[in-house]
Amino acid sequence: MTRNPARAASHFFAYVSRLRWIKRWGLMRNAIDENVATHSWEVATIAHALALIRNRHFGGNANVDRIAAAALYHDATEVITGDMPTPVKYHSRVMREAFGDIEHKAEAELLGLLPEDLRDDFAPYIRESRLAPGEKELIKAADRLSAWLKCRAELRAGNPEFAPAEQQIRQRLEEEALPEVQYFLQVFAPGYDQPLDNLLG
Repeated sequence: MTRNPARAASHFFAYVSRLRWIKRWGLMRNAIDENVATHSWEVATIAHALALIRNRHFGGNANVDRIAAAALYHDATEVITGDMPTPVKYHSRVMREAFGDIEHKAEAELLGLLPEDLRDDFAPYIRESRLAPGEKELIKAADRLSAWLKCRAELRAGNPEFAPAEQQIRQRLEEEALPEVQYFLQVFAPGYDQPLDNLLG
């Protein structure tokens, strides 16, 4: 009977699991708390759907599984950096470049927590620069859709704090005009405004 050799312990997943304690939308009053882990799951499911829609309806050849996995990790560095509000992150070129450098260093820190023989396997999912342009496009679109759906939920909860963000994000989605996003908005988004009994038919 052969036994696996002893391996050094890795804290990668224990650390990443703490994304559930990182709250989003920190500069705004929230009626519904949202954490990075929950957001990442939603982005992954939406990105997966957008990739399937692209392939089925718009002649795409997206790697659906790779996009879904990369979307799960798209905010993993925030376990190190915390959630930086978008208005702060993109306030100026200097701020964006500085935060970009921090993100790259956080990616390296996370990969360094993995066993050495797995780092190259995880790098395409942890390092945004390793994604193809079409993959980045769909994941970013899913991220934006998730943010818009959060704004809609806050407005339904009677919180007008999110009204400007809802309008700005929807305008951005319309300007980008990705057909997969328009499909999602037409087919899937209306259900988010429905009560549970209506969803169950």
